[in-house]
Amino acid sequence: MTENDAEILALKILEWIARDEDAMVRFARLSGIDPIDLIVHASDPEMLGGMMDFFLSDEELIIAFCDETETDKELPALARQALPGGNTPHWT
Repeated sequence: MTENDAEILALKILEWIARDEDAMVRFARLSGIDPIDLIVHASDPEMLGGMMDFFLSDEELIIAFCDETETDKELPALARQALPGGNTPHWT
């Protein structure tokens, strides 16, 4: 997956999270990013990487998003790897 493809998927996920008030509030609290700032910095690949970390930490969000959007459940993890900070080795 290219970085551009990863950014597109991350933006789709961000849009999906923004429609879920509970998920948006949890992300804002955990990240310390105000929802307004999130919108302003939505094109920042590093911010998208952080948002993807939050998304990938919640299996229910992953399943709901992938089911609703008919997205392969492996794609979000692949997208995270293509964003800044996502190329860390996996030891498991």
